[in-house]
Amino acid sequence: MTRMRSGFVAASLLVLCATALAQSSATDEIAKYRQMLADGNPAELWEMRGEELWKKKAGPKNVSLERCDFGKGPGVLKGAYAELPRYFRDVDKVMDLEQRLLHCRMTLQGLSMADATKTPFGSTGKQSDIEALVAYITAESRGATMAVSTRHPKEKQAYETGKQLFFYRGGAHDFACATCHSTSGQRIRLQELPNILEKANAQAAYTTWPAYRVSQGEVRTMQHRLNDCFRQQRFPEPMYASEAITAITMFLAKNADGGVYAGPALKR
Repeated sequence: MTRMRSGFVAASLLVLCATALAQSSATDEIAKYRQMLADGNPAELWEMRGEELWKKKAGPKNVSLERCDFGKGPGVLKGAYAELPRYFRDVDKVMDLEQRLLHCRMTLQGLSMADATKTPFGSTGKQSDIEALVAYITAESRGATMAVSTRHPKEKQAYETGKQLFFYRGGAHDFACATCHSTSGQRIRLQELPNILEKANAQAAYTTWPAYRVSQGEVRTMQHRLNDCFRQQRFPEPMYASEAITAITMFLAKNADGGVYAGPALKR
């Protein structure tokens, strides 16, 4: 009986080792694949179109977005994304990138809420101006160090709300964001699940979004990524640019402080 147990334990260890090696090998191959494609990241096409849209006069007021202020002054994009979300005095609230972009499209260009949020996410045969603009704006912070403030009381409140939402369990499967992203070494099939509570993992995850998703053929923003998480938790889809999304983004971004922004990146 002892011999049988020893054999069973040995066999189990071999299976675990083989599984770990297979997973490690798969992860390495995915990393190599991303590296090979990195120099020709299709996100560059979205960045180029986004720059055109940024400078193009549009909307009822027939003006460009070049006076949009993301916190470093009207029209200043260098390093701006690395400090978002943040508190904006002109609206007395914390905004993330997409929320602030929506604000500028409405106030500067005169678009209605419906027009400003029209087609937030692209699909086959239907381009999204928002995804292109986000790709361009975030690319202007490439190489900047993440430095998100929680000094203002409303910034601190947004962070704490985002933290609560991250750990909140619900939906048909009683899932939370933390179910997948608060433990190291977890994965779904071949997809690694970063532990957002660990600084290095949070930095690596957050600083590579938005990203061009090979499987979808589109650049996807942080809003889209979080919506997808809500979908997998079987939660109702959040309203575009909602306060809940801004709060979770604040929690994720703050956890990534000190990381070097490297987006828009390339994802599977």
